[in-house]
Amino acid sequence: MELDRAINSRQSTRSYKPRKPDWRDILECIDATRQAPMVGNIFSLQFIVIKDEKVIKKLAELSSQDFVERAKYVVAFISKTKKTKLSFKNRAKKYLPQQAGAAIQTFLLKLQEIGLSTCWIGHFRDDEVKKLLKVPEDNEVEAFFPIGYSNEKQKPKQAKGDLYELLYFDKWGNRRMKDIRGNTRLEG
Repeated sequence: MELDRAINSRQSTRSYKPRKPDWRDILECIDATRQAPMVGNIFSLQFIVIKDEKVIKKLAELSSQDFVERAKYVVAFISKTKKTKLSFKNRAKKYLPQQAGAAIQTFLLKLQEIGLSTCWIGHFRDDEVKKLLKVPEDNEVEAFFPIGYSNEKQKPKQAKGDLYELLYFDKWGNRRMKDIRGNTRLEG
């Protein structure tokens, strides 16, 4: 699948077919995250692949997302914070979620490429999820993802916002791009 097609067709899925995905496909998607940019080239993520139905049901409860319990697998993204905090001190609290987001986007696009679906779950009771998954105290659960085959009809996707309402050049509020001679080239 070409990248533009994966980007434009990827959607959050909240209904899954009963068919269980091949766990090796999920590992392939996790493996792709290792190509995501990381500050200082320190790969700070770890993953938990969950297939235990009781744990998945509890994750659904802790996120107030009932559909999660119908997934056959859930993948949790965990930031190992120690190395990044040692290297980058206070900036680590900014870098860790940024690089997790980059890895998550890679993961989402790889899932789309191989025909699997998910929904990004970022709202949950953090401490209880950490306890449930036995995540060490100094690490953070960034998000988790129920994985399955979509049981939803794909809807046409709309871009979020008009590009020229979102875009400035050189400074906040400047909607004009100038060419090298100083002539206006683009105005929203």
